[in-house]
Amino acid sequence: MSRRWSGEWGRPAPSVDPELDVLIPSYGRAPELAATLSGLAAQDGPVFSVILSDQSDGEPVWEDPTVAAMVRVLRAQGRSVALDRNLPRRGVAQQRHILLERSSAPQVLFLDNDVWLEPGMIARMHAALKEANCGFVGAAVQGLSFLDDYREHEREPLELWERGVRPERVRRDDPSFSRWALHNAANLTHAAAELNLAPEDWRLYKVAWVGGCVLFNRKALLDCGGFEFWDQLPADHAGEDVAAQWRVMERYGGAGILPSGAVHLESPTTVPDRETDAADVVLGVDGV
Repeated sequence: MSRRWSGEWGRPAPSVDPELDVLIPSYGRAPELAATLSGLAAQDGPVFSVILSDQSDGEPVWEDPTVAAMVRVLRAQGRSVALDRNLPRRGVAQQRHILLERSSAPQVLFLDNDVWLEPGMIARMHAALKEANCGFVGAAVQGLSFLDDYREHEREPLELWERGVRPERVRRDDPSFSRWALHNAANLTHAAAELNLAPEDWRLYKVAWVGGCVLFNRKALLDCGGFEFWDQLPADHAGEDVAAQWRVMERYGGAGILPSGAVHLESPTTVPDRETDAADVVLGVDGV
C-alpha cells in the first residue's frame, strides 16, 4: 500500500480538510467497485475524501466483503469514506446532484464505479486543474483489451491546448464534436505513447466531453448549475455528464489529460436505456 498517512494502520490521521472529494455514483457491480476503491487506496496526495452514493437493489453494495475490505483500507489510511443510500432510483443525474450536494472540497472528482486509477493519477489531475485554472480536467477511461487495436483515423482530431485552456462551445453539429472518437478503445494510450512524455509529465487536449473520470473545480460546476436539471429527466436517461460539461466548458473551459491512467474495467453498462439524452433535454435538441 502506497500510503499510511500516520505511519501505522488504524491510527487516526491528523484532521486536515480535504483538497478533493471523490464522488462515486454506484449501482451493483460490487467486484468492480472494490477494484475502483483499491485504485483510490494506492493514490498519494492530495488529501481527499470519498463519498459513495449507492442505489443497489437489496443490501447496500458495501456489505459485499470485497467492498467492505477496501473501505476499511481507505479508513485505516486516515481517509474519510462516507457511505450513503439513495433510494428510490431516480437516475444518474440525481445521483450526481446528491453527491455534489454532499461535497465541500474545492475540487470534486466524479469517478464511475468501474474505473481503476493507476497510482499518481489523482495527483496528476489535481495539479493539471490548478495549473490550467479551468472548469474541469478529465481522464478518459481506457479499454486495455484494445491495446493491439490501433485506430489512427480516430486519433486525427487530437489537438493539444498549447497556450492555456480557454472556454469553448461544443454541440453535436460543431466540428469539435468529432473529438468524441478520441476516447474509443485505447486511443489515448496510443496517443500518449506517440508523444513520448517524460515521467510525471502531462499534456492537456481539447475534448468533446469526458466520461467516467472527471475532476471539476467545484465552484465552476456549481456556478453552471451542477446537476440541478435532474428533475427534468426521467429515471432512465444518459448524457447527464455531457450536459453538465458543455455548460462548464462554455463558461470556464475544460480539457482531457494525457496520459490517462484511468482504466475501464469493461463491464456491461448499468444504464442500458439511452433513449432520453440529457443534453438534448437540458440544452435543447438543436444545442441551444
